[in-house]
Amino acid sequence: MKLIAFLLPQFHRIPENDCWWGEGFTEWTNTRKSRPLYRGHMQPKEPLDDYYYDLTDREARQWQADLARAYGIYGFCYYHYWFKGKRLLEKPFNQVLRLGEPHFPFCLSWANEAWTRKWDGGNQHILQPQDYGTEHDWKHHFYDLLEAFKDERYIRVNGKPLFLIYRPGNIPRCEEMLKFWNRLAARNGLEGIHFVRTLGGFPVPQQKGFDASVEFEPHYTFAHHHSENLWNYITSARTQHLIVDYDGIWQSVLGRSPHRGGEMVYPGAFVNWDNTPRLAEKGQSCIGASPDKFRYYLSLQLRRAASVYQSEFLFINAWNEWAEGAYLEPDRHYRYRYLEAVKQALEENGLYSLQAASRADKAEAPHSAKRPAYIEAT
Repeated sequence: MKLIAFLLPQFHRIPENDCWWGEGFTEWTNTRKSRPLYRGHMQPKEPLDDYYYDLTDREARQWQADLARAYGIYGFCYYHYWFKGKRLLEKPFNQVLRLGEPHFPFCLSWANEAWTRKWDGGNQHILQPQDYGTEHDWKHHFYDLLEAFKDERYIRVNGKPLFLIYRPGNIPRCEEMLKFWNRLAARNGLEGIHFVRTLGGFPVPQQKGFDASVEFEPHYTFAHHHSENLWNYITSARTQHLIVDYDGIWQSVLGRSPHRGGEMVYPGAFVNWDNTPRLAEKGQSCIGASPDKFRYYLSLQLRRAASVYQSEFLFINAWNEWAEGAYLEPDRHYRYRYLEAVKQALEENGLYSLQAASRADKAEAPHSAKRPAYIEAT
């Protein structure tokens, strides 16, 4: 069983974000301005020792990998942003490829939504549109990824690099594109591509060409679990804020049948959910989350992954989605407790390796040392 955590690269400046959101914008900008909306609402979420890292810093990337490995995470799934030849937030991963470090397994998830001012991938208030083009554009995209696919660190299934697509239903000629990529893969010495569709908070059309699906939580449960008792409102003088029950979401996740016509399904897990740093009152937040609950539910999901799903992987949302409340990295309030929860859940299932245990002390040492923090423009 291999735990793979989604990793967001939006912790460095890019000209587009400077233009859209103001000079110096990164994901830390959203987290720092957040404020609690109700009693017990833990905002802002602050990294331990004020480590507001910049992911163009190689030491920050190495720290992430060392810490993940020490607590039992097998690899990272980096988000990949491609808009018909235009890439965004590509610098951290490009440096991972160029430098050959950190030496830590990875795969990619093509986050193929349009970028919008509402952070919803919709068709209004669009900042960066998405266009899938034709065979010429597919070829350009494939060859842009080929170096990554051939990297020895890339996670493979039966020799094929594992590649996720976040919104396959948005791609007009998706089946043709997947076949085209597999032909290009064969010409370039690969066994093919192990294509994985994401089951998230959107319709999932029937599309051929995928080898597996992944349950992206909690979005998959939000969209496909028809139970009103998960949701409620907290009313203030200004507006109503939507809250969701943490235990209820996890009970829905753990009670779901994974069967999709015989297709391989990779199960998902989530740390927490709170996107109010991005959307304030118009966002949603979980009630009742804690590291102890996460350990308990993750342990059960690991058991189901092996026995019910018969899956090699379990995908966690997420390693560092700070503005969505879904992160394993140590924060000021819980410190390392969510990472310790991962380790304990693996231990309970006989999955925590001695190799990881031997590296735990080494991973924590840099965090206690003084490191340069990312300084935003004012």
